[in-house]
Amino acid sequence: MTDESERKARQPRQRKQMLLRLDPAVHDALARWANDELRSANAQIEFLLRKALADAGRLPGAARPIPRRGRPARRPAEGPEGEGPTEGPAEGPEGTGREPRRP
Repeated sequence: MTDESERKARQPRQRKQMLLRLDPAVHDALARWANDELRSANAQIEFLLRKALADAGRLPGAARPIPRRGRPARRPAEGPEGEGPTEGPAEGPEGTGREPRRP
């Protein structure tokens, strides 16, 4: 069996939950801003709070970076000896990296 310290090292820290009361107009403006930046309102609030703390020199060193959500970034395929991208399938018309549709 694993001991308690090993178990704690593997578990991610729980994120704190809190209730936040906002003026409806402020919430609407925040939600629109978050939508413009493809974030949830909650992620936008955390982003803004972290930025304000960092600007004031008060962001604790123990604060972990904001976890990235969504699909991981694409990595280009490398050649046989790490010489760069290899020639892959033809790229679709939308630039998606997929092969074009064939009838």
